[in-house]
Amino acid sequence: MSVATLTGSERVARSFARAKDERRLAVIVYLTVGYPDRAATRGLLRAALDAGADILELGVPFSDPLADGATVQRASEVALRNGVTLADCLAEAREIVAERDATALFMGYTNPFLRFGAARLAEQGRACGLSGVIVPDLPTEESAVLDDALAPVGLARIDLYAPTTPDARLDELLPRSRGFAYCVSLTGVTGARQALGTDVAAFVGRVRARTQLPVAVGFGISQPEHVRALRGVADGVVVGSAALDAVGRGGERGLRDFVSSLVVAGRT
Repeated sequence: MSVATLTGSERVARSFARAKDERRLAVIVYLTVGYPDRAATRGLLRAALDAGADILELGVPFSDPLADGATVQRASEVALRNGVTLADCLAEAREIVAERDATALFMGYTNPFLRFGAARLAEQGRACGLSGVIVPDLPTEESAVLDDALAPVGLARIDLYAPTTPDARLDELLPRSRGFAYCVSLTGVTGARQALGTDVAAFVGRVRARTQLPVAVGFGISQPEHVRALRGVADGVVVGSAALDAVGRGGERGLRDFVSSLVVAGRT
């Protein structure tokens, strides 16, 4: 199958397969579109890819990002003040996919997506090469309006699973999963942490027993040591707040150095 005909879900699978072939964890990097300014986004996305990122999460700014901690909240506030819209996020996705054949996801909240229109999001997302969306405030039971629009065009709506999710609910939800299983390493909001939860390995094991999809761990991943600890446990890591912190410290170079350190730490 040629690259041009890959669906979004197939792009995600290709990214994880490439990392597996290279005997390392896939690295998924979140960046808020329009932070620290509108002009910076494209260069930061390129820097993440140059450093070895496998998948990009383009954060869609929203005024009430309930699942996010202070770092992502501040980035969203800055991006909104910079006038960034969902249409701008689609334009950034279109450019980076066309230029780098990148795997790009949206990370955003229900309100902006539904206001934009599920069918419109699916149509324009497919046209710009978007691979899928992550919507942390949308329960699976209420996701039909997005799923019915995204699934027919091959875009994945990626669910998040928490350590507190009971086995019975995992049994119910995981068969519906698309793209990859996103395991939240701890309860609470996003943000860099000093240590991973002690139950991450057991939690990932419970998820693995119920799906053939790749499993990625996010929330709190902030250091190469965290990535090393997940080798042989997960298939990938998701890094957001720590990536934004790296941008704040050193711009493109700071981000490139940080992502590179995670890629190296993920090699087995």
